[in-house]
Amino acid sequence: MTLPPAVAAVRLVVRRTLAPVPPGSAVLVACSGGADSLALLAATVFESRKMSLRVVGATVDHGLQEGSAERTAVVVRQMAALGADETVSARVTVSTEGGPEAAAREARYAVLEQMAEHVGAVTVLLGHTRDDQAETVLLGLARGSGGRAIAGMRRSFDGFARPLLDVSRADTAAACEAEGIPVWDDPHNIDPRYTRVRVRHTVLPVLEAELGPGVAVALARTADLVRPDMDYLDGLADAAYARLCDGASTGLSVDDLAALAGPLRTRVLRLAALEAGAIGSELFHEHVMAVDALLTDWHGQKWIDLPGHLRAVRRDGHLVFLTD
Repeated sequence: MTLPPAVAAVRLVVRRTLAPVPPGSAVLVACSGGADSLALLAATVFESRKMSLRVVGATVDHGLQEGSAERTAVVVRQMAALGADETVSARVTVSTEGGPEAAAREARYAVLEQMAEHVGAVTVLLGHTRDDQAETVLLGLARGSGGRAIAGMRRSFDGFARPLLDVSRADTAAACEAEGIPVWDDPHNIDPRYTRVRVRHTVLPVLEAELGPGVAVALARTADLVRPDMDYLDGLADAAYARLCDGASTGLSVDDLAALAGPLRTRVLRLAALEAGAIGSELFHEHVMAVDALLTDWHGQKWIDLPGHLRAVRRDGHLVFLTD
């Protein structure tokens, strides 16, 4: 029988992602019960047989919906039915800081890291698709969040990988349909209270209608084009920050910071603020530029307040961060 194109597409990107994984290793697949993650799990199970890998299906109950525990139990059974060698699940408590979406994501990633360590997995696979990437880039553009946001989601980071960034949401749905896999439609994915939902169901369709098909593909391609440049600059900033911190006990030298090129200096300042305890999700461009003005437009400013009960102060030729 001819393999359905959507199934073949999903298996191909998973095969490429798993290629560097040593035989005998364990791979954790995050699964919500939706089409994206179920297609990912099914493809990973199929490819793992040829690569002698152990597949662990993992699902996280955020406790944000009524009946979430029962829903989690269904996903666990479904992961086992799809051929996962092992299944794990966990319930997390989602804080209210930074908005529900960001808080849920932070809690989910933290518990997935713990699960991966528990089962000895060398990588955690996430089910984000090309459509998710397009939405991320569009949100970054709309918010004026700069190159880092436009670069979108990383294909891999800190033991996580996103194999499906080269396939569409339609591909994963078609793959599940072709393989007879029942999928769950999360009510949150159609709730217009969430900005990403409005982008998905209203904004992108309008852009496709007015500008022609292929907008989502072009947005995702933009992320691929911008990401290497951002990674390169971030690498230079990491090295510069490490150099400026070496032996520094009284803060960062104002002269040394001012000597850096602007794009590097602002990155170094962001790194320094985060290291001092600033809240990353609330540290905006305006904060960084205000700190930068302590170096480039100094006229006696007392301090700059930063999220996380933190202050940036210029003192005796150094930039220091103090808790208020």
